[in-house]
Amino acid sequence: MYDVSKTVREFAVEVPQATRLFETLGIDYCCGGGKSLRDACASANVSVDEVVGKLVASVKQSAVSPASNWSTASLTDLADYIVNKHHVYVRQELPRLEQLLNKVAGKHGEKHPELIRVKHIFHGVNEELTSHLMKEEQILFPYIKELETQASSNRRPMFGSVRNPIHMMEIEHDSAGDAIKEMRELSNNFTAPDDGCISYKTLYQALADFEADLHQHIHLENNILFPRAIQLEGK
Repeated sequence: MYDVSKTVREFAVEVPQATRLFETLGIDYCCGGGKSLRDACASANVSVDEVVGKLVASVKQSAVSPASNWSTASLTDLADYIVNKHHVYVRQELPRLEQLLNKVAGKHGEKHPELIRVKHIFHGVNEELTSHLMKEEQILFPYIKELETQASSNRRPMFGSVRNPIHMMEIEHDSAGDAIKEMRELSNNFTAPDDGCISYKTLYQALADFEADLHQHIHLENNILFPRAIQLEGK
């Protein structure tokens, strides 16, 4: 399916999913991207056939979208889905994006000072989301699951009503969404400048992907999980 005589740089441009795989395997797709994929795999001591197989799998996986009707699914299934898909994704992307921002801002920040601002904003998003996920997983989601099984019917949670932590989570959703929106505005809709290297372009594509996932993540919580939990608690 893929011509392994093409350069790593060509793969990085033509197959966006490749950059994450290359980073994981230690294959340089930026400064050393002029090597063929075959030679780059040999230098990294990895099988080119295995890398091609992973590329094919990652492209197929990116095309799969869940077809579940979360408006009728159990709240437990929905909460687990959010954790397993969106929380896992956020935890994977936060350190990756921090590393990319440090790299790109260090190289291009003097000429493109908006990168320094984007880097600062994202650092705040990283800290806020890290705490946010923990509160959902350790406090809010377990209580929602108990509501569904009626295990909490005879006890009063320390936060009084599920409305209270939900309100805080919604405030934090708004904060993260506003921060991502500001980064998009600063970066000309996540569009790398003409002098941007492949890492610069990879960074902005990754931020756009992060934003898209965050939108779906917040939608599932704000518009489906949270209202249904409030309704269930009121019964």
